[in-house]
Amino acid sequence: MFNIERWQEIFEAISKNRLRTFLTGISVASGIFILVILLGAGKGLQNGIEKQFERDASGLIQVWSGTTTKEYKGLNPGRQIQFRNSDYSQSVQKFDDKLELRSASYDFWGASFTYGKESGSYQYKGVDPDYAAVENITITQGRFLNSNDLAHNEKVAAIGMKIKTDLFKEKDPLGEEISINNVNFKVIGVFTDPGGEREEARAYLPKTTVQRAYGGGDKISNLFFTLKKTDNYDEALAQSEKFTSDLKALLQSKNMVAPDDDGGINAYNSVKDVKQFYDLNLYIRLFFWWVGICTIIAGVVGVSNIMLIIVKERTKEIGIRKALGASPFSIISMILHESIFITTIAGFVGLLASLLLLEVVGPMVQSEYFQNPEVDFNVALSTLILLVFAGALAGFFPAYRAAKIRPIVALRDE
Repeated sequence: MFNIERWQEIFEAISKNRLRTFLTGISVASGIFILVILLGAGKGLQNGIEKQFERDASGLIQVWSGTTTKEYKGLNPGRQIQFRNSDYSQSVQKFDDKLELRSASYDFWGASFTYGKESGSYQYKGVDPDYAAVENITITQGRFLNSNDLAHNEKVAAIGMKIKTDLFKEKDPLGEEISINNVNFKVIGVFTDPGGEREEARAYLPKTTVQRAYGGGDKISNLFFTLKKTDNYDEALAQSEKFTSDLKALLQSKNMVAPDDDGGINAYNSVKDVKQFYDLNLYIRLFFWWVGICTIIAGVVGVSNIMLIIVKERTKEIGIRKALGASPFSIISMILHESIFITTIAGFVGLLASLLLLEVVGPMVQSEYFQNPEVDFNVALSTLILLVFAGALAGFFPAYRAAKIRPIVALRDE
């Protein structure tokens, strides 16, 4: 325990070495400041990545058609592949036992939406009922499409929040009719989307209604699937890759596309991307930890150096103390107290400054891939405790050297 005399001794020792102590404190404070800021930045990146994957269902596999690049069975390259309802139904039939969510879509961009005197250009999609979960949307009013809407070709629509705001202002849109490319649809629901305003500037309509009302026949644009959950990521990745490969093979065979033609049938497997993004995030955070810890080590080395200088300058004082009966433990304790005091005060200053900066500046950072930089307080406090321990360790060696000085040698020191 510290007593009043010991505190006075520490302050006197520090005051004699103001410049060195100040520079050492700056080094230590900057070390923990940089570490906490880097950890906060790493968390901001992680939050941004997680936000991106919140936009769609977990483990989403999307398939769309393209243009062939290779000749196959007498058919020339350059053919535009068009998915049909049969592509979707055969895919569901073959893989039904593996699927959790399934939907097809028929997409249109830049459609004219009109309600009363208000109008605007938005996107609409003809989809299946599972698409709400695929897109991870939240219904805030009414409901989403159901199987009855598709079976009876109902002219109903679930609209995004932006369309509601633009066309209906403060009015309740449920039950109202809007014109979409001169075809009237009754609004049955309003939704929000994690992707923000762009995804909320669209309306979802029954797929069968869109195909009939707009002359689409049996055309579809994209296929969406998620697989049943597994307990192990590696197993989920292997399962999703096999499913994607088998699905592409089925669609290539049905549409006369060469098995090695990557242009005709395209697929996106979000399970694989999740692994890549999180691996990248892990490497970034490990790098941040490395830089921060190296900075702290530099500060601790500074503490050790200042303690060595203090011991050198106080050699005669230490000799007198030992001549008067001071034990080696008391000498070590005296030096360690000074080392711990400098490290603790500087560490707290750096910690508080970094947390304050993250609290004030963090919310101001507006980026799609960087959100809410923050640091768990327990992690920050543990870092500070580790820093204090390192400071004590840095002070131990000079203290041990001081305790080994013989009084007669110390008293001769100039």
